[in-house]
Amino acid sequence: MHTKTTLDLLTKRYWEVRIFTETLCQPLATEDYVVQSMPDVSPTKWHLAHTSWFFETFLLSKDPEYKPLNPAYSYLFNSYYLQIGKRHYRSKRGLLSRPTVKDIYAYRKHVDKHITELLERASEEKTKEIIPIVEIGLQHEQQHQELILTDIKHVFSANPLRPVYTEPKGSAKSNAVSKIEWIPFKEGVYWIGHGEDGFAFDNEQPRHRVFLNSFQIASRLITNREYMEFIEDGGYRKPELWLSDGWVTVQNNGIDSPLYWEKIDGRWWYFTLSGMQELDHNEPVCHVSYYEADAYARWLGARLPSEQEWEIAAPNPPIQGNFLENGNYQPRSPEMENDKDKPRQMFGDVWEWTQSSYSPYPGFKTLSGALGEYNGKFMCNQMVLRGGSCVTSKSHIRKTYRNFFPPDARWQFSGIRIAKDA
Repeated sequence: MHTKTTLDLLTKRYWEVRIFTETLCQPLATEDYVVQSMPDVSPTKWHLAHTSWFFETFLLSKDPEYKPLNPAYSYLFNSYYLQIGKRHYRSKRGLLSRPTVKDIYAYRKHVDKHITELLERASEEKTKEIIPIVEIGLQHEQQHQELILTDIKHVFSANPLRPVYTEPKGSAKSNAVSKIEWIPFKEGVYWIGHGEDGFAFDNEQPRHRVFLNSFQIASRLITNREYMEFIEDGGYRKPELWLSDGWVTVQNNGIDSPLYWEKIDGRWWYFTLSGMQELDHNEPVCHVSYYEADAYARWLGARLPSEQEWEIAAPNPPIQGNFLENGNYQPRSPEMENDKDKPRQMFGDVWEWTQSSYSPYPGFKTLSGALGEYNGKFMCNQMVLRGGSCVTSKSHIRKTYRNFFPPDARWQFSGIRIAKDA
């Protein structure tokens, strides 16, 4: 493709992503931008600043004529890039009443102006250098779009007023769900990992072969109703169902239901981005940890799929599902389908825990420089999730996408699909 055409398309995409981030913030009051409800949650203001810091650090700062709006931002809004320099600690981000929200929007405007100028004047040789970095920056910002909603949900849940981010979209009545069917896959050697054209993170590569025994995977996600049966059967009180660390976690933290669930007058309610709602029994269960997902699967006499099994079972493009662009911001029950030979809901709704630890693929190599810190250094004490959620952008997710979180994480939109050996 001609260089100018490529840059024009990239500039258009740049502005679409940047504007959409700010659109997600429109329902918020100024006070909402600053709150940090736990160390894993970042204030909305920090997300807005950090995504701008990324473009400034990895692109603009390479230009000796570029002048930063405020040199202190390099320290304040660095997340975990140790090669860049010192950083403000994550757990203290909520203490930053200054710079103000107004200052941060000015910072975004400053960065946008200079990135646009950079793209406009880039030579053909420079274009080859900056295009991959701009694309990583946009994919990075889409990750933070998801985190803005995930984090503000936790922030609002901590407020006794239970604020509403947005009113519910569409009908409040969910679809009835069909019985779970078991979709079989034969043993054999399969190819997994990203090996096609288009963007992928380094941790999705290289494409390689794996041998899988015969397995079966559930046709749909586990629902709230099905998870309630686990609770009512005393699932949280049976140590034989739990991994050792999981049992310690639920005992030490008094966990007896998914995050945001609350029993009121004998009925289950849950907190959503539309405020408190009575539990929808047909929706996919959400905001459970890996420990909870694993215990539930054991209770059923099943297990979680490996990430290799998940990828082989997932349908090929086009990708369909309940994503951020739908504006639901809440998992939905699937529509009834006649095709019982293919698993459904594998994209969108909830991130699906797998039984796979987050580790490098054979032949994995990190990117050079500080960008190499993006994924590789976290390949320890994390579990892989697949498929995206209702707050993941549709243009961001892929069949090969590897998300990862610690096994006790619950504030993400994470749910359960079960599998079993053939």
